Amino acid sequence: MSGIGIVVIILVLAVILISIIASFVPIGLWISAGAAGVKVGLITLIGMRLRRVSPARIIKPKIKAAKAGLDVSINELESHFLAGGNVDRVIDALIAAQKAEIPLNYKRATGIDLAGRNVLEAVKMSVNPKVIETPLIAAIAKDGIEIKAKAKVTVRANIDRLIGGAGEETIIARVGEGIVTTIGSALSHKEVLENPDSISHTILKKGLDSGTAFEILSIDIADIDVGKNIGAMLQTDQAEADKKIAQAKAEERRAMAYAREQEMKAQVQEMRAKVVEAEAEVPKAMAEALRTGKLGVLDYYNMKNVISDTEMRTSIADMGKETKAPQEVK
Repeated sequence: MSGIGIVVIILVLAVILISIIASFVPIGLWISAGAAGVKVGLITLIGMRLRRVSPARIIKPKIKAAKAGLDVSINELESHFLAGGNVDRVIDALIAAQKAEIPLNYKRATGIDLAGRNVLEAVKMSVNPKVIETPLIAAIAKDGIEIKAKAKVTVRANIDRLIGGAGEETIIARVGEGIVTTIGSALSHKEVLENPDSISHTILKKGLDSGTAFEILSIDIADIDVGKNIGAMLQTDQAEADKKIAQAKAEERRAMAYAREQEMKAQVQEMRAKVVEAEAEVPKAMAEALRTGKLGVLDYYNMKNVISDTEMRTSIADMGKETKAPQEVK
C-alpha cells in the first residue's frame, strides 16, 4: 500500500473519531455556556452523557437562570431532572416570580413541579387571575319554580397552598352548591331574579376557597333564567299517583265483593241441595208414618189442602205484582 493510501485511511479514521467525540461531547453547548458566563467543564458534560442526562436540558436553563441573577447550581438542576421534573419550566417560573416580586424559592418551585402542578401557570395566575366558568346550575325556589344560573369565578393562585390544595373542580363544585343553597332558601323565584347579586354575596361569605390552591376574588352571575314549574309538576304527578292508588283500592274492593258474592252463591247452592235432599226424604217419612199409624189419612189430606192453599195464595200474589208494575211505570 502506498503512503498516500495510508494517509487517506488515517484521515478518514480521524474524521470518524472526531465525529464520535463531537456527538458525545457537546462542544457547541460548552462554548455557549462559556460565552454566557456559566462555568461548566467538559468532564461535567461527559458525566451527564454517562448518566443519560441531556446536557442541553440542564445547561440552557442554567444559562437563563444566570442571566436572570438566580443562584441555582448545575447539580440542583440535574437532580431535579433525574427526579422527573421539568427543569426549564421551573426556571421560567422562578424568573417570572422574581420579576413579579412573588416570594418563590427554588426548593418550593421544584416541590410544586414534582407534585404535578404547573408551577409556571401558577405564577402566571398569581399575576393575572383566571376566570372559571361554572356549568348551568339548576335549583328550585320555595315556590316550586326552577331557576337556572351560571357563574363566573375569578380566582388567583395561592403559591403557599399549591401543594396539597384542591383544584378547579372543587371550586366549581362548591360554587354550584352555594348557588343551589341560595336559590333553594329563597321564598320566591322573583326574589332571585330581582336581586341575582344576593347569590354572589351569600356564596362569598362561606369561604369556598378554604383548602384549595386558589383565592377567590369575585363571583359574578353571568346568566340566570327561569326553568320549569317543578312544584306544579310534582303536584300533578302526586295527584296521578293518588288516582292510581284509589283505582287500585276500588278494584281490590270490587274483587273482594265479587268473591263474597260467589261465596254466598255457593252457600245458597249448598243449602238448596240440602233442601232438595231433605224434600226427597219427606215422602219416605210420610209413608213410614202412615205404616206405623203416626199419621192418619185425614191428616195427610189436610196437609195436602194446606199446601195447595199456600201455592194458590203465592200465585195470586205474583199476579198482583205483575199488574202493579206497569202502573208504577206510568
